Amino acid sequence: MAARIGKTVGESQPYWPTAPKRPKGAPNILIVLFDDVGFSDFGCYGSPISTPTIDALAGRGLRYTGFHTTSMCSTTRAALLTGRNHHSVGVGCLANFDSGYPGYRGKIAREAGTLAEMLRPHGYRNYMLGKWHVTPLTESGATGPFDGWPLGRGFDRFYGFLDAETDQYAPELVRDNTPCDPPGTYETGYHLTADLVDQAIRYLADHIADDAEIPWLTWVALGACHAPHQAPADLIRKYDALFSSGWDDERDQRLLRQKKMGVVPDNTRLPPRNDLVKPWADLPEPERRLYTRLQAAYAAMLEHADRHLARLVAFLDKAGQLDDTLIIVMSDNGASQEGGPFGMVNAMGPYNLRREPIEEKIARLSDIGGPDTHSNFPLGWAMAANTPLRRYKQNTHGGGIRDPLVISWPKGLPARGELRHQFCHASDLAPTLLDIVGVTPPKTINGVEQMPTEGTSFAASLKDAKAPSKKGAQYFEMFGHRGLVQDGWKAVAFHPMGSSFDQDKWELFHLDKDFSETDDLAAREPARLKAMIEEWWKQAAAHQVLPLDDRFGPRFADNAKRFHGPRKRFVFHTGMGHVPTDVAPDVRSRTYTIEADARVDEASQGVLIAHGDMTCGYSLYIKDRHLTYDMNVGGQHHIVVSDRPVPPGNRRLGLRMRRKAGRNVATLLIDGEAVGGFDEQNGFISFISWSGLDIGRDRGSPVSHYEAPFAFTGKLRKVTVLMDDDQALDATAAANATLARE
Repeated sequence: MAARIGKTVGESQPYWPTAPKRPKGAPNILIVLFDDVGFSDFGCYGSPISTPTIDALAGRGLRYTGFHTTSMCSTTRAALLTGRNHHSVGVGCLANFDSGYPGYRGKIAREAGTLAEMLRPHGYRNYMLGKWHVTPLTESGATGPFDGWPLGRGFDRFYGFLDAETDQYAPELVRDNTPCDPPGTYETGYHLTADLVDQAIRYLADHIADDAEIPWLTWVALGACHAPHQAPADLIRKYDALFSSGWDDERDQRLLRQKKMGVVPDNTRLPPRNDLVKPWADLPEPERRLYTRLQAAYAAMLEHADRHLARLVAFLDKAGQLDDTLIIVMSDNGASQEGGPFGMVNAMGPYNLRREPIEEKIARLSDIGGPDTHSNFPLGWAMAANTPLRRYKQNTHGGGIRDPLVISWPKGLPARGELRHQFCHASDLAPTLLDIVGVTPPKTINGVEQMPTEGTSFAASLKDAKAPSKKGAQYFEMFGHRGLVQDGWKAVAFHPMGSSFDQDKWELFHLDKDFSETDDLAAREPARLKAMIEEWWKQAAAHQVLPLDDRFGPRFADNAKRFHGPRKRFVFHTGMGHVPTDVAPDVRSRTYTIEADARVDEASQGVLIAHGDMTCGYSLYIKDRHLTYDMNVGGQHHIVVSDRPVPPGNRRLGLRMRRKAGRNVATLLIDGEAVGGFDEQNGFISFISWSGLDIGRDRGSPVSHYEAPFAFTGKLRKVTVLMDDDQALDATAAANATLARE
């Protein structure tokens, strides 16, 4: 029907289109996505870590034991959001690069609508909080484009961060499409997890006040428990005693609990320790204390998140929304191997080729989890987190791709504390939710014809414990590691970087009888294995997995080079906002010049330009009337102070950095005249910081020895950065640093 328009109102007929209504029986949807949390880390999956909120949700609903992800963060998010395989939608690996092949663009294709885009025509309002990481990081700056940001992909509001990780005390925040400062600091008690929950409650409180009948999707993607592991000190200390018996005993205890709970079959065996993990009994006592504290920081971060999730659940209850809200709690991949064999207190040192000796780590024991650390636990604790599974995040063995999944919906699900053992995949979640809501995936979105959804709804299993598992083959691939699950069997290959794909050893496991992948049947079932490998190649061809590529260094280094192209001059005018790391000038291992055009008087002080945070970065500033430059490499400060005060007046204040035979030769400049310098080995070989660049201040976590934001009190007109052509970035080091960000 349309309005009838006559000459006058009396001769006309108005028409008001009907607003979309909540589909009959459709619930509100709350998705809580943890980061790098292992299969056994929730209490209801066998952990001693305190997660009473998650455990209570499981007690009012279901736990799945056969839920699988993609082994990395960007890729799982792409599958969860779209209901398709990650390569199929162009996110075959990380959002940090575009390798030029259809499956590896680092950005979700427009032909793959997101869950938010598919729910919007049916009356849903969609809210996104926390980690996004499916926008190319080179598109995270002031010019976007914004079509890959949350508001460009169906969400109505966004508050969170775009990168793989962020400092929990001084995060790189975006509200909708605009960078913004966090509303507090470490000193005032700020933590990102609490902030995200505050904002989620605000969004929902506003929503309910406006119209409680309108359905909503709220997606809360926490930074916990991705590195840096940061949490209140009292919570961290609480876990020292709990984990003092070490990772070997912890694995044993978790497996016993899992069997008692029914999470794993009674015949499940622990696989041998993963490569490079030493027996706990063989470690010296000081190392045990260090590794225990690193694990304690991780555990505290998880408990801290559970405590704040309790506030969100309590709000829903108070607002009368809890019973008809479908709540999903999960992890995006297995626990991370990126802490290496010895863990890290400040990973930014090793990322820049500055060793972090065990003695130095032990000396910083009390700092772990604080604002000047970027800690990650060692392999042994990641192995325990993934109990009883093999390997870690990034791998296609169980430890990388088998994850916890808790579902609660008091009004819609009769289950109370039940288990489900069906195999299901991240790409199956969106079809399941659409099935529950009663929505058919649209054929077009915003005029773009949509590719078929590839996931399969597992909605039947929510009420029927005997419902069949996902049919057909499900492939896996990450950095050349490969896998295929089909009819209860799994073929999997671990791929050593740089080796021939043809030489990879394929293993074969009967998952229905071998939960932890310990009995390799490859030699006993060669025909089955051969058929499954052939099927993997068919799946790879069908889903844009090819070409296989394990070249870490060239992919990351080439991406940065391609983005900046021939550009050598960057001009930052006063008044501009924050610049994300991936679009800031790339000063790693190269010659460059910084020059600030400023007017100063005898009292002027503050930051002219700063890139980074406490753990790593550089800053040029005036303090006590002297021009100062600090190159902070993983917490080791290389500082030069001008040999004279900065004279009042209009000044050109700068730094000239020269790379000579692996050394950084820095010269401070006032009006082009040298006023001091240093000559240091290495520094910024591979990575500057996750925290971006600021002009006229250093927001959040300070790079140098001043109190943030240390805003410049003179008149700063602009800062110019000029780059030379001598960049000699160590590609392998750059790759390792970037991979550890994920």
